[in-house]
Parts: sequence; structure tokens; C-alpha cells
Amino acid sequence: MLDTVIFDMDGLLIDSEPLWGIAMREVFATVGVQLSPELTHLTTGLRTKEVVSYWHNYYKWEGKSPERVVNEIIDSVIAKIIAEGSPMEGLHYILQYFKEKDFKIGLASSSPLRLINAVLDHLQIKDAFQAVYSAEFEDYGKPHPAVYLACAKALGSDPLDCIAFEDSVTGMTAAKAARMVTVVVPEAHNRKDPRYALANMQLDSLLEFNDAKLSLLIK
Repeated sequence: MLDTVIFDMDGLLIDSEPLWGIAMREVFATVGVQLSPELTHLTTGLRTKEVVSYWHNYYKWEGKSPERVVNEIIDSVIAKIIAEGSPMEGLHYILQYFKEKDFKIGLASSSPLRLINAVLDHLQIKDAFQAVYSAEFEDYGKPHPAVYLACAKALGSDPLDCIAFEDSVTGMTAAKAARMVTVVVPEAHNRKDPRYALANMQLDSLLEFNDAKLSLLIK
């Protein structure tokens, strides 16, 4: 029986993916690495340290340690979110919808916990979640299912009773590997990616989810 919903955060609840892209390009430029928007999209859904490691292995820059670059990116994203981060369409609707259905509600994000807390405070939605988990504390990040399994365990839920909401292929893969029913809400430029066929349902907006959609997932 579906009685739990677990949300990704970046690009799903808050319009932060463009801010991540800007922050990464700005910080990587300080070590002589020029990343185009297309290149930053390649690592969407991965943990920050994995993104930095990916590009460090490719460009072999010197002058700043990968750890310092990671922290500078996170600091920059937090500052940008506080200054201009906006909720995704349907954020408050979807949280209220599942609250009224008496679902257990969790969050499972690849972002570090300090950034997650900054977002939840900025959007004033921290109280909506009974469990908040960051993949930074897991041995493996998305697309590994670890963070989803940890969040489900904290909620006292069987993964088979969970609906996961995601926006990226990486996150969708993690949720499906956790054996969760998965709903994807991709960014507009990614909606035709054939890999999203793996999801149980694809939406253009959180506002599209309703009783009829829930019934389709239950069947």
C-alpha cells in the first residue's frame, strides 16, 4: 500500500539547477576550467564532491584542492539560493496534497545537508518533512539507491510502499533501484529524454498530480 512519498530537492522543489550551473562555472573558472551549460548538465543529480572529482580527473588543475572547490561551490549555491532561489511550480500544492492524504513525507537529496537546510529554511517548508536525508552521508550517491533506502527506513516505510518524485535521470535511476514507484518532473529541455520511460509516470509540473494520477500508481 502506498503510504509514503519521498522528494528529491534540487530542480524539483526549488529552481536551483540554474544556480548550481552558474556557481560551478564561476568556481571552476578560478582553476582555469571553463564549463559550458551543456557540460554542467552532464553531472546533474550527482553529489558535489563527485562532480568536482569528475572534472578534476579530466582537467588535472592545480592551485586549489578538490575539497576547497567543493566548499566554494556549496557556499556560492547557498548564497545564490538565499538571494534569489524560487520554489518550483506546485511546491506548496504537492506538500499539502500528501499531508491531507496522511502520507509520510521525506526528502532524499544529493546535496550536502547544510545546503538542504538552507533551502528548507529559505522556502519555509522544513516542518513538512518527517525525515530529511543527504547522500553525503552514504557510501554511494545517486544513482545508487542508498539515500532513498535510508530515508524510507527513517520513515518506517517499506520501499515498495513509497512514491519517489525526481527531476533527473540520475535520481530516477536511484529511486527505481530502491524499488520505489517513481514520478519524474523533468526540466522542460529534458522532457523528451527517452530514459524517462523507466519511470512509472512523467509530469510537466507538480500541479498535474492529483487523485486520478495517484490511482494510476496504485493499480
